Amino acid sequence: MPRDGVLPTELDLNGTPVPLDVQWHPRARKLTITVDHTQRMVRLVLPRRVSLKEGLSFCRKNADWIQNRLAALPSRIPYAHGNLVPLLGEAHRIHHVPEARRGVWADQGALWVSGHAEFLERRVTAFLRDFATRTIQPLVRAKAEQIEKPVGRITLRESRTRWGSCTPAGDLNFCWRLIFAPAQVLDYVVAHEVAHLVHLNHSERFWSLCARLTPEVQGPRRWLVRHGQTLWRYG
Repeated sequence: MPRDGVLPTELDLNGTPVPLDVQWHPRARKLTITVDHTQRMVRLVLPRRVSLKEGLSFCRKNADWIQNRLAALPSRIPYAHGNLVPLLGEAHRIHHVPEARRGVWADQGALWVSGHAEFLERRVTAFLRDFATRTIQPLVRAKAEQIEKPVGRITLRESRTRWGSCTPAGDLNFCWRLIFAPAQVLDYVVAHEVAHLVHLNHSERFWSLCARLTPEVQGPRRWLVRHGQTLWRYG
């Protein structure tokens, strides 16, 4: 920790500023650098006795690797007129229709947005989160009924570490951005977490139950590994 307690929030890589997150971890045995694809930042983890100066020097020595990883990230797609946004894997083109009075609605491969242009991004975000709630919650309850298990709270969040989770109390949490993924991928994640209502582990019995609750397991798992980071490019 620097003497004044202020950590740098940017890393200068060959003249290019990159967002930086510095952490000291008591159990870390060596310096580690990761590129957070959701926030497009560099995360530097230091062992307790390693100085910030050493950490920043380590980053500069690995500048080419960091820049290559950042360059490989998919480009952002903002919610703007003409851009494509997937709903359950199906591309929908955003159309701004300021004269309309229907809010936001999906129809025939398009996402129609009424009202003033300055409210378009906020309205699309609200629609997508609501769409996620209306899609995921009934799916959870339907699968829970199949195994005759009660469900606690169903929460949708901007989770950056897990696609879903299940607590011992039966509360289920999901990353709402799963609604950008193909329908079978979302179905698998929901089945995975519902199966945890019975087996709060990843035993053979858990995977057997998961396979009963969704048509395919391995394909969606591979899709999330290969393409999961692309769900963060929208908005």
